[in-house]
Amino acid sequence: MPRHAAHPHPKKAGPQPPYSAEKQAPPGKDKQMTPKADHGEDSYTGSAGLEDKVAIISGADSGIGRAVAIAYAREGADLVLSFLPEEEDDARETAKWVEQAGRKAILVPGDVGKKKYGQKLVETAVRRFGKLDIVVNNAGFQRTYDEIGDIPEDEFEQTFRTNVFGTFFLSQAAAEVLPKGGSIINTCSIQAFEPSPNLLAYAPTKAALVNFTKALAKALAKKEIRVNGVAPGPVWTPLIPSTMPKEKVKEFGKNTLFERAAQPAELAPLYVFLASQDATYVTAEIYGATGGRTPF
Repeated sequence: MPRHAAHPHPKKAGPQPPYSAEKQAPPGKDKQMTPKADHGEDSYTGSAGLEDKVAIISGADSGIGRAVAIAYAREGADLVLSFLPEEEDDARETAKWVEQAGRKAILVPGDVGKKKYGQKLVETAVRRFGKLDIVVNNAGFQRTYDEIGDIPEDEFEQTFRTNVFGTFFLSQAAAEVLPKGGSIINTCSIQAFEPSPNLLAYAPTKAALVNFTKALAKALAKKEIRVNGVAPGPVWTPLIPSTMPKEKVKEFGKNTLFERAAQPAELAPLYVFLASQDATYVTAEIYGATGGRTPF
């Protein structure tokens, strides 16, 4: 199983608030974060759990996506990395870590909300690597508003298009080529079960993903393809300083039992487990990692 270097008590396994509230322009840049996010660059040790597998990871430029990419590469997988064109600098940093692990990284920028782009990702994996084994639907769009009347129509639509349509389109394309034993993993959220009032567009998309995960698992069971979700609580990623109010950024994660936000590296082992042969009896499940706030 995947493992990390020895950590101290969970409260001390990552930086605690207060965090820097310096605002970023969305979708945010990893290099501009203070404190720096830990993606497992110096801590994750693989154990060949995904040897010679091929995975697509959306939102692979930073945050959970980068941490999963590093972990998958160190477990032996080759990757197709999906990201927005404006996030290419961060995506190239992810690719660098994948290549340092001795695996291949194919960069394919684009908008997951477009059906043709989801098809392109799958076609790229099959053309470049000859197959596709794993899909991680991780790309997400989030904005915060204090009043429902302030949410622009186009942003409401974009939130659903990225988070829900993007997951649907990529899963739809992948289902045509995934083999028996293949795996789809969706990044859900605690927001699906404990929604925040200032995330009135984002939270419902995550509830939709929980429902979609369970329904798709039933639909693909006949093909022996497993579908699961990970529901994180607060995680220190570029989305936070670029989309949340300064006062919330400063105290982000303080309301968990460990009084801090998770680091992306702490989520990656769940994605490794769900993609691996250790999870052959696991499907239609939602795995929470919320620092003790799990309400489901």
